[in-house]
Amino acid sequence: MAQIRGTAGYNLGGQSPFGNSGRPEATDDPSPLDAIREQTSKIEDWLDTMSEPLKPYLPAIGRFLIVVTFLEDALRIITQWSDQLTYLRDYQKIPWGLTHLFLLVNVIAMTISSILVIARKYSEYAVAGLIGVVITQALGYGLIFDLNFFLRNLSVMGGLLMVLSDSWVRKRFAPAGLPQIDEKDRKMYFQLAGRVLLIFLFVGFVFAGDWSFWRVLVSCIGLVACVMVVVGFKAKWSAVMLVVILSIFNLLVNNFWTLHPHHPHKDFAKYDFFQILSIVGGLLLLVNMGPGQFSVDEKKKVY
Repeated sequence: MAQIRGTAGYNLGGQSPFGNSGRPEATDDPSPLDAIREQTSKIEDWLDTMSEPLKPYLPAIGRFLIVVTFLEDALRIITQWSDQLTYLRDYQKIPWGLTHLFLLVNVIAMTISSILVIARKYSEYAVAGLIGVVITQALGYGLIFDLNFFLRNLSVMGGLLMVLSDSWVRKRFAPAGLPQIDEKDRKMYFQLAGRVLLIFLFVGFVFAGDWSFWRVLVSCIGLVACVMVVVGFKAKWSAVMLVVILSIFNLLVNNFWTLHPHHPHKDFAKYDFFQILSIVGGLLLLVNMGPGQFSVDEKKKVY
């Protein structure tokens, strides 16, 4: 605490008239938390410097990556049309005719909504359309109770909520008889929901598969980063860490391009690859926008 001006002659500045200090001497040793904050601040400054050339393009890159799984899914349905019809009719017992309508509506909705998201046009309708596709596909393909599918798609929807937050500008809405609603307020709620949903993919990754030393190490680091993203503490730095972990995992595990065209797991690996790309896109939007007002980072600015 800085010494108060004008107290020099009245023994009010911290010195006792008897020669002893009027208060305990402050220690120069920083607490562990302060040391961590100092180091993470240095890392954040370095990341800001390194990413400066990419910053103008981060929103566009993030939006494209978020919808790339929908574009790939639409292309896969078109190229495997007959196989999709057979599966829906024989295994899901959907009547002939409804199967065609189901696939056609999904292809059109995914294609148009994805283009609108990339172009940043009518984002509310585009995001609603893509969330509708996620829900209808879960029901149509009988995957609603598949935990891995459920967690992945929660993360995809988190990315879509980040798209919504990114698209909103500050406006005023004044419905008759209601107080004015600032769109900035909506944005911070959706940013919070998007942050929370984004980390569910990593939760599914932690509890799936065989355990090894490296898996435990990556899981511990990733879980710490996930918690930091959720509470909004060093959220940008944590999101970058998750982007790196997920990208490396995606290239090493979901490398579908190395599999034979008729390999039974090729389509699954491709599906997982593009879904993780979508979640990486959501994290990039988080890096660009920040965690929002409901976060530790923003509270620190206030206090």
